[in-house]
Formats: sequence, structure tokens, C-alpha cells
Amino acid sequence: MSSPSAASKLSPEAAASGLFDQSALSALAQRLVEAARRAGADAADAVAVRGVSQGVEVRDGRVEESERSEGDDVGLRVFVGKRQAVVSTNDVNGDGIARLAERAVAMARVAPEDKYVGLADPAELAREFPELDLLDPDIPSTEVLERRAKEAEAAGLAVKGVTKSGGASASAGIGGMVLVTSTGFHGSYLRSSQGVSMTAISGEGTGMERDYDYTSALHASDLASPASVGRKAGERAVARTNPRKVETCKVPVVYDPRVSNSLVGHLVGAVNGASIARKTSFLKDKLGQQLFSDGIRIVDDPLRVRGLRSQAFDAEGVRVRKLAIIDGGVLKSWLLDCATARELGMATTGHAHRGVSSSPSPGAYNLHMEAGSAAPKDLIADIKQGIYVTDLIGSGVNGVTGDYSRGASGFWIENGEITYPVSEVTIAGHLLDMFKSLTPANDLEFRYGINAPTLRIEGLTLGGR
Repeated sequence: MSSPSAASKLSPEAAASGLFDQSALSALAQRLVEAARRAGADAADAVAVRGVSQGVEVRDGRVEESERSEGDDVGLRVFVGKRQAVVSTNDVNGDGIARLAERAVAMARVAPEDKYVGLADPAELAREFPELDLLDPDIPSTEVLERRAKEAEAAGLAVKGVTKSGGASASAGIGGMVLVTSTGFHGSYLRSSQGVSMTAISGEGTGMERDYDYTSALHASDLASPASVGRKAGERAVARTNPRKVETCKVPVVYDPRVSNSLVGHLVGAVNGASIARKTSFLKDKLGQQLFSDGIRIVDDPLRVRGLRSQAFDAEGVRVRKLAIIDGGVLKSWLLDCATARELGMATTGHAHRGVSSSPSPGAYNLHMEAGSAAPKDLIADIKQGIYVTDLIGSGVNGVTGDYSRGASGFWIENGEITYPVSEVTIAGHLLDMFKSLTPANDLEFRYGINAPTLRIEGLTLGGR
């Protein structure tokens, strides 16, 4: 069961660059698994990770920092009965493979038993590898990145009311993984990434306000223009000038899409199989129950073409699929890898993630909450007093109890209209109550790893002066 190599899909010129050729990593991972079996392991898998990144930061039209990093790392996981050990390195030369395998097996033999560990069932392994278009072979040069960053900064500074630049940056990189198991799985993928960001400052002295914008994508053609990024950052910073404080009250809260995705993130953290198995999630007894209104659907889609977190198999080689975590408002599934699935008496959902120095654990891919039918202005139209949140501060969310409290800033809503900027407030509630009263708008866009439209939530406590 082998996936096609990334280099086989590229032009001869791109493949010849070496960055896209994972054949040496694949061969190394295969040798590690074979060495582990010779050293006495009952089963083993090896993962090799490639990371290449470069970035440029500019301020006031000058380059402040330019950096590039490049490296390959490998990890070996071995099993002796129901005992496992993981070792990793970035330097395997000469007889280093045999020594690494022997060390891993020796560690496994003295590790505590865990009845849930083990490789994925061969029946669950991926056998088909759809083309997801994850790799842009045209990696931008440092000069191109510098030009993008300077263009974003110039556009931000050109906005009337912007007084300073907080800096702009542009980046690009390649990340990929090779996975080989002793059960015959051999898969690999490469994913490119590119981004541009800018931070603008308005006002003077103690009255300064800052805001930002950024764009990220796998392919350069999917990026927003640097000028639009800078312009939006500047406009946001100016709009925040001279914020007011408000009295403590209980009001509807409308979340801008830039922050509404955090609510999806809180949900997904609570349905992570590891938290469920440890009984440390406020949703541990809620599978199959109604958490949202009937029309709410939250989906994880690892197979989205050009998705920021797409891949054709998980870190255990298990096939992945589009999964509705919430469907019709009902909690339908946990996110599971093989070990947590065994512990919970369920089947893996193909959500294993892994680094070279750790065993797999569950995690999401491309998450989104499906759009509703109302326009954002319609969600606001009947609010006599409320707040439109554009920025959240801190991490005051308790995944065990579901209690929610976060610092926020944004704009006051009065008689259905967005009025003046507001800062230094706290939003508090309980996630179960928030989920039940949540209403999505129709403005969903796929810009981040987690995406959600504008969201309205009723009756949250706003802590002000």
C-alpha cells in the first residue's frame, strides 16, 4: 500500500530541485522499520518529517529580518508485546540505524504495558490516495517575499489615520511526512504554504490602537493580494481609534468570522478522544445529544482540495474521510486515533496526528461550521444593545467544566447598528448555553484551518466598568 511520491507529480525541473524528492526519506524509514524487527520488535512504524521555511519581516520599508530553515527528522516507534517506545533523531549515518532500533527496543522492553497500544488494523489502512493539490512547486525567492511584505506595509501606511507600521511579513515553506509500517503501509505527502501579514497602528501615545490582517494558502494564486492585506489592517486599526468602555450587562454577542472560528475550536477540543478517555471534557457524556439548534452542522474534511490541513491518510496510515461532528445540532462523533478508539470500545475515525518524538494522538484537519441563511446585518438588525467582537484575548476557557471567559474588543451595537469601538471588556458564559443559542450567518469563507461564519450568541455576560 504505497502512495505516489510528491516528486512524481511535478515537472522534471521542480522535482530535480531535491526539496520535493522524498525517496531518500522513504528508504530511511523503511530501513528503520526493518532494523527494529531485526532487533526484536514485534511491530514498528517510522515517520520522517521534512520542514523547509523562509520568511522576511519589514518595518518602515526596510528588511528587519530574513531567515531560512531546512531539516529532516525521523522517528521510530516500536512495540514489544503491549509495550511501546518512541525514539527520534535528525542524524542517522553509518550503523546509526541499527543502534537507534536497538535502543528503541530496549526502551520498549522496560516500558509499562498499555493494552491499547498497537499499529492500526490493516483493514483500516488507506489504499487510495486522492490528488488534493497540496503542493505549489513555484517556491518564492527571498526577493519575492520581500516585495510582498513591503507592498502590504505600504498599503497599510497609505490608509488615512494610520500613524505607524507594526511591521509586515511574508513567508513560504514546505512540510511533509513519510510513514512506513511493518504491516506494509507506505505513504507520503508534501504540502506547501505561503502567507502575508501586516500590523497597522493608529493614534498617538497612550491612544494608540493596533490591528492586523493576514492571508495564508498552499498556492500563491489563492493568496489575497498583499495590498488588500495591508489596506484591511490599516482600516481596522483606524476603526478602533478612541475606544470606549461599557457598563457590565447581559447582551447578545456577535462574533466576526475572524474570531467565530474559536468557538468551533473549543467544541473540537472537547470531543478529542484523548479528553474523552481521560474523562476531562465537559462533553464526555453528550455523544448523541442535541447541543445546537437543528440547522447547525460542523464538519471536518481532510480531503478538501487545497485545504490548509488536508492529507490522504492519518499518522497511523488510516484512511481519512469527511466527518460531520455535529449534524442537525446533534453531537455525532468523537475524534479518535487507534489507541483512544480501543480504550473507548469504538473504531478509529482516522484522526491520528504525530511528531517524530511522540506517539499518535487525535486531532482535527480542516474544520468548518456550515453557513446559515441570514446575512450578518440581519443578525444585528434587532439588537437594541450588544457587542460585535473582532478580537479575543487570553485563553479563559475550561475544557473540563465548559466555563467560558475571555477578554474582548470590538464595536458596540445599538438599535441594530454598529456604532463606536469598545475595548477592555470580558465576555463570560457556559459553552453548552452558548452552543444552544448560536445562530450562524451566510458569510462562510475558507480562509483558515478552522472556519465559521459570523455568529450570534444570546445572553452573554459582558464585564465592563
